[in-house]
Amino acid sequence: MTDSSSIADLHVTDLSEDQARAELARLAELLAGANTAYHTEDAPVMSDAEYDALKRRNAEIESRFPALKRADSPSEQVGALPSEGFGKITHAIRMMSLANAFDDEDVVEFDRSVRKYLGAPGEIGYTAEPKIDGLSLSLRYEQGRLVSAATRGDGEVGENVTANARTIDDIPQQLTGAPEVLEVRGEVYMSHEDFAALNARHAERGGKTFANPRNAAAGSLRQLDAEITRARPLRFFAYAWGEISAPLAETQLGAIERLKALGFQTNPLTQRFTEIADLVAHYHVIEAQRATLGYDIDGVVYKVDNLELQRRLGFRSTTPRWAIAHKFPAELAWTRLEAIDIQVGRTGALSPVARLTPVTVGGVVVSNATLHNEDYIKGFGSKGEVIRPDAAGEAKDIRVGDWVQVYRAGDVIPKVADVDLTKREEGAAPYDFPTTCPECGADAIREEGDAVRRCSGGIVCPAQAVEKLKHLVSRGAFDIEGLGAKQVEQFYQDGWIKEPADIFELKEKYGPGNLSQLKNREGWGDKSAANLFDAIDARREIPLARLIFGLGIRHVGDSSAALLATHYGTWAAFEAAMSTASIGTGEAWDDLLSIDGVGEVMATSLITAFHQEGERASIDRLVAHLSPQEAEKPKSDSPVSGKTVVFTGTLEKMTRSEAKARAEALGAKVSGSVSAKTDLVVAGPGAGSKEKKARDLGIELLDEDGWLALIGEA
Repeated sequence: MTDSSSIADLHVTDLSEDQARAELARLAELLAGANTAYHTEDAPVMSDAEYDALKRRNAEIESRFPALKRADSPSEQVGALPSEGFGKITHAIRMMSLANAFDDEDVVEFDRSVRKYLGAPGEIGYTAEPKIDGLSLSLRYEQGRLVSAATRGDGEVGENVTANARTIDDIPQQLTGAPEVLEVRGEVYMSHEDFAALNARHAERGGKTFANPRNAAAGSLRQLDAEITRARPLRFFAYAWGEISAPLAETQLGAIERLKALGFQTNPLTQRFTEIADLVAHYHVIEAQRATLGYDIDGVVYKVDNLELQRRLGFRSTTPRWAIAHKFPAELAWTRLEAIDIQVGRTGALSPVARLTPVTVGGVVVSNATLHNEDYIKGFGSKGEVIRPDAAGEAKDIRVGDWVQVYRAGDVIPKVADVDLTKREEGAAPYDFPTTCPECGADAIREEGDAVRRCSGGIVCPAQAVEKLKHLVSRGAFDIEGLGAKQVEQFYQDGWIKEPADIFELKEKYGPGNLSQLKNREGWGDKSAANLFDAIDARREIPLARLIFGLGIRHVGDSSAALLATHYGTWAAFEAAMSTASIGTGEAWDDLLSIDGVGEVMATSLITAFHQEGERASIDRLVAHLSPQEAEKPKSDSPVSGKTVVFTGTLEKMTRSEAKARAEALGAKVSGSVSAKTDLVVAGPGAGSKEKKARDLGIELLDEDGWLALIGEA
């Protein structure tokens, strides 16, 4: 490795610890934004292939540097928060995402990991079914009657789309012979034929057309008016279940056949295999049929067929151990690069976007593509290192007017993969990446080791100010009902809101008795204005974690904010710590870094925010209007919650992996070595040196039966 390498382009094995920490922060920010765009806004910002590559890179870094795993790690996230426009439904059983396989060897490794976890299970059967590219939906039936329908949302809480789901012909309203409680899960989608007809009708009326069937299906299901959904040709494939009062069958395939018998549409390409070679062969059969299926798929899903083995395998934080999605490769097309635009985000990042001559890629009309950063455009990094857009061949700079190859793997903004230099027009000039912000004119600075150039204008930059305000009122932060992104943009443009504190002065400045009043604006009235003022007043008393997250400090996500709130307890303690802390040294710095999940990058960002005069003044003006609540201490009745546990020796009633997963589920931290910080050692036959060290240190020792008795599973 050389110092000239850009961190984002370094192989995981070449990263230093500090570089890995910075890269995990970058990936967390990118993937969080992608999740919100895809799951909440139905407006994806990157291709499936790019998203998968970023998530895989994140997992590889976490595997190599486990101590650096962030509290807001993308590997812990499923989907995104539900939209503001729908009621909420909490899933009785969490809706998970799937781990991905990208080649045949990944599938072999999946089988190997299943067998290793289970010990010596003998023959294992797997089902293989097409992965539908649509919108996940959970249907709850009680006494055979459909009582609710919810989107996946963030996995824990989804959007209540019951009225809309009732309009879909493929979804039965009544079931005969079903368990008393049955949650059926599957995918809402739109066929290619119906999608083309829908777009034709919209175009004929001068309306908005959809980019692809997945967006059309998601947008149609998530209509506030169920009659609009009724007019859209939506379909539903069932392939899984959530809460259930009685088993459907003993196997995955048997359960799918039972769902079909109950009246659900199931995929006819689903088959069972016992040999991995046959499983992969079926993948390629489905891949060959992809263009003729009549609906979009983006891979094949493999699941352990035996439901008892599924139960034993259990789950990781966001994915089941017993299933994996074998994704199809990305698709390619060539087109002309017409222009390069610069977009400024909430953190000030200047992001280049390629404007393309529209081209159809895999059935989707593409006109925009990501160009990542300035190094990617010019083909060489800031210190001369090679950046290669394509997977093979020479480094190539990218210029306006060039013919470029774009790829996509679904319904999202693609990326530029290559440039055809033989078609470059004579005199085409290299792209001059701006060194000033196109929104406010402030210097755009690129820090050492950072691949991104950022505007230095902070809150005075309109792009950053508006995005920070949108973030503050978002659902995960202050969640002010009636004050969404559109209202924030309008109020900002009209000068009513320029910084967060202005939100809490709206009633004073634009309420009753003022010359300009909110109730007199178009789209507002007495009732809606009063409701907004009441909603704002209701947020003056705000949970500490929401306040910290709402500040929009770079690298601080909602999970990190919760960790900070729990650690410091009160705003006064948190504010005092950030004010007195110095980057890289001192008691306050050490205390901040002692929080599990807070690294140097996040700590530096926090301290910098509180020490920048303008940003600190803005924070102080906001907090002057608030009464931050004291954070609650975590509660748990688990006998091992918060304790550090070490397993050593041979376990006879479960595998080591199962024991570790159970301990972590009960709130324990599982360590691989015994130290003075260890609370409990579970020792089986052949424990050896770890058991001896535990005795020497006076640490509590239990055998496997004692452990099971302690956690209530004896």
